[in-house]
Amino acid sequence: MLMITEALLYAATLPLTGKSYRKFIRYSVNLWSRAGRCAGDWADHEEKSRNAIRAAVADLRQKRTAVVLGSGLLRDVPIDDLARDFDTVVLIDLVHLASVRLWLAAKGYRNVRLIERDLSGYDDFSAGQEPEPLGFLRGVPYLDFVVSANLLSQIGRGVKRRHEAEAAGRMPEDTVERLIAAHLSGLSGLSCRHCLVTDIAYAVIDRNGKTHEEADLLHGVAPPPAKAVWTWPVAPLGEESRDYRIEHKVIAGW
Repeated sequence: MLMITEALLYAATLPLTGKSYRKFIRYSVNLWSRAGRCAGDWADHEEKSRNAIRAAVADLRQKRTAVVLGSGLLRDVPIDDLARDFDTVVLIDLVHLASVRLWLAAKGYRNVRLIERDLSGYDDFSAGQEPEPLGFLRGVPYLDFVVSANLLSQIGRGVKRRHEAEAAGRMPEDTVERLIAAHLSGLSGLSCRHCLVTDIAYAVIDRNGKTHEEADLLHGVAPPPAKAVWTWPVAPLGEESRDYRIEHKVIAGW
């Protein structure tokens, strides 16, 4: 039954998505499916993410336009609060699933805009330009708030996959690190309030609590100081293995 639902969601999203972004629909559907299976285990992470964003905007004097980078399934974004408090909310991601579009339509938000965009900066960098993936934000009028919502490690993952598929020597060896750093630099260079929520490391842990593998999801790039830190059980026991679970370390700052 789940496979049928996934197929229907894919089919419904396909005509709503630009041709250059359709290759990412499968990943978004897979994420939607896992989020449903792991809803109980992910609930605390999602609530902490929403609370970090709420805290970041709590004392803003002007709330005209808010931009959410990596809006995804909106489970980790307090969209109700943002849509209520801001004049305009812009949601940016590679794909906006039909289920998300339908939910937003049912809520009746008239001030929420959806934009498809590759936020990695990879194409410009491969064309020889200095990476400035968030430079477009300078053209957003009345911008008062930007949040990068559990996006940065996914940029690193996608860039690493593309970089490894390139012919040797075509791209700089430090492409992943430079594009992660460019995202952080783009956020810190904004003249408005910004918030970063991102996972920065993962660990593979067995049933006895022994850690078998660890990795830095930001590839050595130092994140800004965190105001909140927590653990996200991305793959609880039974999701990917009966013997191991995968936990991510998440930080939030603003």
